[in-house]
Amino acid sequence: MDRRFLAVLAMSIVLALVVSAVFYQVSARATHSKPKPIELREVVMAGQPLSVGTTIRREELKLAKVPVELFPHGGFSKVEEVIDRPVVSNILLDEPVLEGRLAARGSGSGLAPIIPPGLRAVSVRVNDVVGVAGFVLPGMRVDVLVTGRPPNYNGAITTTVLQNIVVLTAGQTLQPESRGQAINTPVVTLLVTPEQAETLTLAGNEGHIQLVLRNGGDQAIGKTPGSETSELFGFRKNRPEPSEKAVSRPRTTATVAFTPRAQPIAVAEEIVVIRGNQRTVEVVGATKLPEGAN
Repeated sequence: MDRRFLAVLAMSIVLALVVSAVFYQVSARATHSKPKPIELREVVMAGQPLSVGTTIRREELKLAKVPVELFPHGGFSKVEEVIDRPVVSNILLDEPVLEGRLAARGSGSGLAPIIPPGLRAVSVRVNDVVGVAGFVLPGMRVDVLVTGRPPNYNGAITTTVLQNIVVLTAGQTLQPESRGQAINTPVVTLLVTPEQAETLTLAGNEGHIQLVLRNGGDQAIGKTPGSETSELFGFRKNRPEPSEKAVSRPRTTATVAFTPRAQPIAVAEEIVVIRGNQRTVEVVGATKLPEGAN
């Protein structure tokens, strides 16, 4: 038998034995080594869906264990930290309860906790037409129009008084209907600034309010001149009638000649005619005006 062949065979057997020994050692270490324990931490989760405006009760919560590195930011480990706090954003079943979705304890329940600081909630009475056939739902944005009769105006005028206003609630509902259907309600609550609250209250007392639904992504504020009753019939806009005190009218002077006769006044042109050394005055183009004309 060839010696070279025997040498190659022997080297192959030795190499195989070495690889087998190394593999055995690695497998033995992996088998006998203990896995590193995973550190867990308890997190408070919703045991049922929690809607906006509700106050959390103990029976609505549950505890679950998650790895420490997966613990949510703003989460809670104790149920006592969450009980009796109002919900300001919907929390789903088995979702961790986070600080950003709760209001401070004692801030009340229902509508009050979801009003941001510095803003106000104002309710206006509506009907199917004003409420855009019931499709003004919480979270949508609307413009507010008012129709009335301003002082010193002949006829009614409609103008836009507020734009891009958030609908806070529709009646007693703080969130849209789950199936997206219309909510028939006689009252809509809007989220406004204190100045806008004054404007909205005055509009409701002095005129008729109409809500106009707008695209939620449209944040533009436009300027409109308003529409008057006369424009519907093709007439020009009415203007406020200026008072005598506010406007000083220019005075005009004229020299008027009166005649004692109860006859029409004759108005004519006089022409001077000179013939030689004689000078005469002739009247031409005479016209007569009606009685009483100046």
